[in-house]
Amino acid sequence: MYPEELARRIGLLILDVDGVLTDGGLYYDDGGRVTKRFNVQDGLGIKMAQTVGLEFAIITGLDAPAVAARAKELGIREYHPGHVRKAPVIRDICSRKRLDLAQVAYLGDDWVDATALKMVGLPMAVANAQPEIKELAAWTSAARGGHGAAREAIRFILSAQGSYESLWQHWLAEE
Repeated sequence: MYPEELARRIGLLILDVDGVLTDGGLYYDDGGRVTKRFNVQDGLGIKMAQTVGLEFAIITGLDAPAVAARAKELGIREYHPGHVRKAPVIRDICSRKRLDLAQVAYLGDDWVDATALKMVGLPMAVANAQPEIKELAAWTSAARGGHGAAREAIRFILSAQGSYESLWQHWLAEE
């Protein structure tokens, strides 16, 4: 099946954080606290996709206050930090939301994402993902993680579902 066909069924996009929503760097301030850099275009993409019913989840191996704050700011209720093994979390989310795995997309970049990519309906990778991860992906972004890759994945899904153009026209309309 072609990636566009897989994307038509997607109701939930699960995102990794480090290397997907961020550039993968760990920035330490003078107090030894880790800070992270997020892409504002990814955030706007998430917010606009939510208006047409696409749901989001974040599953990440680390537990960072900056990520919790960003998830809250974006209205992502399914925030699951501290999970290197992601399959059980995905199964739990699908069970609670009554979603089939074919209705789930996952965007990842590294080995910790492999099992998740193998189980979902639309496995996606960022441009700078590890080669093994790209091999598992049905779709790969042109953008690197933390540099608009999530926005690109959202655009791909919404375009396949036929809602992207209407969202764009809404933004063009005068208020």
